[in-house]
Amino acid sequence: MPEDRRTSLAPAGEAAPGTDLRPYLPGVEPERQVNDWGRSERVEGLMDRTLVEFFYKLWFRCEVEGIENVPAEGGALLVSNHSGALPPDAAMIAKAIKEEHSHPRPVNLTVEHFFKGFPGFSMLLPKIGAVPAHPANVHRLLYDERELVLVFPEGRKGTEKLYKDRYRLRRFGRGGFVEAAMRARAPIVPIAVVGAEEAAPVFAQVKPLQRLTGLLYFPITPTFPHFGLLGMLGYLPAKFKLRFLRPVPTDDPAFGDEPWEDKALVQTVAHEIRATIQDELVDMLGERRSVWFG
Repeated sequence: MPEDRRTSLAPAGEAAPGTDLRPYLPGVEPERQVNDWGRSERVEGLMDRTLVEFFYKLWFRCEVEGIENVPAEGGALLVSNHSGALPPDAAMIAKAIKEEHSHPRPVNLTVEHFFKGFPGFSMLLPKIGAVPAHPANVHRLLYDERELVLVFPEGRKGTEKLYKDRYRLRRFGRGGFVEAAMRARAPIVPIAVVGAEEAAPVFAQVKPLQRLTGLLYFPITPTFPHFGLLGMLGYLPAKFKLRFLRPVPTDDPAFGDEPWEDKALVQTVAHEIRATIQDELVDMLGERRSVWFG
């Protein structure tokens, strides 16, 4: 049968078999590698080879324990303590999984919506793996895409914490992270991080200057505000220790078919995870001999 005859027999709205449809595809920029969330391999790789690599290996000299507790595949929710003026803990956790795990995987960090108010910062965050902290986003990443998601349930309460209150965990919200993990049937991996409190200590919060500048908060640290905004990255060389704890399953049949509907159960699991991380921090601090050398 002639080629034009075959084409004419194709159903309306469908291309004939063998038709080359590539000319109809949108243009592809070979150097632009961005996923659906806006993550850029090029930007993230540049950050990793420069800042993150330096801080992880030379400045903080990170020690990692229990990395095997992070699943090699499937969705999992990573839950960690959070502290410091501009905390470096998220980058160090992601770097640890990339460097130390037998099956390195990317980590998606949930961030609060108030970061949208900072144009340059808000443009950079998605490119290095940050996603808006919304239950639908977390569920999609855990259940549909089977990815690792990192959350800090202390939120702003953790980053606003003063140095005198170091390593005392704030309340883990309303347990939304547990509910998200239960809906996705994904395990929760608690993480205890020691070192961030001393690397970026906050000695005071100045509320009037916070309102005047429009910043999320206006901390007084060893390098901020007297060194300007770059002073927020003026980390002290504290020794970092990251301990990945045993995963907490959320698909236990004893929980029932829809455990996320049981708010008391959700709160109980959240409280237990918080207590586990707090106890681990106490143990790690008891083992530490020096803030700077571990």
